[in-house]
This record gives sequence, C-alpha cells and structure tokens, in this order.
Amino acid sequence: MLDLAIIGGGPAGLTAGLYATRGGLKNVVMFEKGMPGGQITQSSEIENYPGIKDVVTGMELMAPWPEQCMKFGLKHEMKEVTRVSEGDGSSFKISLAGGDEVEAKAVIVCTGSTPRRANFDGEEEFFGRGVSTCATCDGFFYKGKEVAVLGGGDTALEEALYLSHICSKVYLIHRRDAFRASPAIVERVKKADNIELVLNSKVKKVYGDNMGVQGVLIVDKEGNERDLKVPGIFVFVGMNVNNEVLKQSDGSYLCDVNEYGEVIVDLSMKTSKKGLFAAGDIRIQAPKQVVCAAGDGATAAISTISYLGE
Repeated sequence: MLDLAIIGGGPAGLTAGLYATRGGLKNVVMFEKGMPGGQITQSSEIENYPGIKDVVTGMELMAPWPEQCMKFGLKHEMKEVTRVSEGDGSSFKISLAGGDEVEAKAVIVCTGSTPRRANFDGEEEFFGRGVSTCATCDGFFYKGKEVAVLGGGDTALEEALYLSHICSKVYLIHRRDAFRASPAIVERVKKADNIELVLNSKVKKVYGDNMGVQGVLIVDKEGNERDLKVPGIFVFVGMNVNNEVLKQSDGSYLCDVNEYGEVIVDLSMKTSKKGLFAAGDIRIQAPKQVVCAAGDGATAAISTISYLGE
C-alpha cells in the first residue's frame, strides 16, 4: 500500500511530491500519464515567478522541476487514474486505466483544469484547423499573418502579446468594454501597434473549408456584424475543472464540491473526506498562478504528513 498517491504532475503535484518525500514519507507515487509540468508548459511568457528575473516560457520554467522534486524518492507512474474511491478501512482505492488498482493511505488530487470552449458556431468543426487554445503551440503556423484572440483575462492578453511578435496583426475580441486582466498587461496590450481591440463584441461564427479557417464573423452589442478574414483564432475564455477522478459510480463526488465542480478545501488543503487533499486549480478560489499551485502542493503535503502521523 502506498503512503501517498498524488494525482497530477503539474506545479502542485510536483511540489507536493517534493515536500512529502523530503518530509519523510517513503512510499509516494505521482500518477501523471504524460510528462510532468502541467498546463503552464504551454504558456509563452512567465515574468512573475519569484526568483526568475528573466522572462521565460512555461516550458523553460518547469524543465528543472521534475529532477529536483524526485531526488528525495518521489516516483512517477505514467498511468492514467480513472477514479479515486474509498478502499478498505481508512484507505483509498486508485483505479487505473486498463483495470489495475492500487491502495493508498492518503491522496492529494492535483488534476488542474483545461481550457473552456466558447461555444460559437464552427468552434468544434475547426478545432485544430484554425481554432486553438495554445498560442505557444500553434502561433508559429501564422507567422506574418493576421489572427484573432478571444478573451479578456490575463491569459488572453498575454497570448495576444506573444502572437503580436509573430503575426502581422492581432484582433483582440472581448465581450465587454474593459478587461479583467491586470492593469500592467492591459497597458502593454494597448501600447502594441499591431493589436486591435475589438470590444463589446462576440464571435458569432468561424467559417472555412477543408483546409481550415478562412474567417471569423463577429457581432457587437448593436447587432452590427464584421467579417475578419483571418486563418486562425485563439480562444482563452476560462477553464473547466478536471474533477472526473473524484466522481463515483453513482454520480456523486468523493468529497464536497461547489456549484462549479471545484473541490472545497480549508486552508490546509483538506477536503471533506479525511485523508483526501486537493491542491492547485482544482480547488475553490484558486488564483490559477504557478506560485500559488506550488504553495498549495507544499501545504497539502505538510498536512498529509501530519495526518499520517496521527
């Protein structure tokens, strides 16, 4: 039986593994079906992580994390967890894809969140063929071309700035007349010569052919339509919580969640289920910042050590 199972290998999961093993736990496994790093590896610019004075990509920031976090004994299993449920006594059962199961005395869930769809016509049809949620991944394909970005938060504006260095022009579409992003990033966007703000507007439709997107049809609050002849649109309209591993066979959740499916935790990252902790973007009121996710992971690990020592 594992002392601790960590579900997810982003900043929260890696830090939880570091603090748990360095804190004395001997049998700790982090389950992450891909390479560790998490959602942040797709970010184009990181300039607000403490101790990193130069602007780096998310991939560059996360590159040294796995080696450091595993040097005290954390093990990485490249396996997909399908469900966490109650085991015998006070333990937990970890169900893996393929039918295997393992038991753990405690669990920290760090499965994060994924980009939300905007639900405009053509979004699913052209996803991966002109509709993208990752400027770092796909921006190069539009070098020297015009593109559109949809969203009004920090991520949308950061990615619009990133694309402005690659593309000839970026149309930044937002449904309101003011952005939710931090004032500093808003000011940078406004100073960019090749970013056009398209405010009080929504995307009505993305259209194209077998080769991909050919244009984006937008509509403003007065009902006026505008056709942007762009081959690509990048969508940043929020995130969906990855809480599927906590859903039980009867449709309930292993612990309490709020109306958005976010896991309810206290300041120690404890859930309503004893021995189960949650950290990072899956929890309530998550700031969705790397430094905060890492802090959550450390807190959850310290709480787990205390719980197992009782």
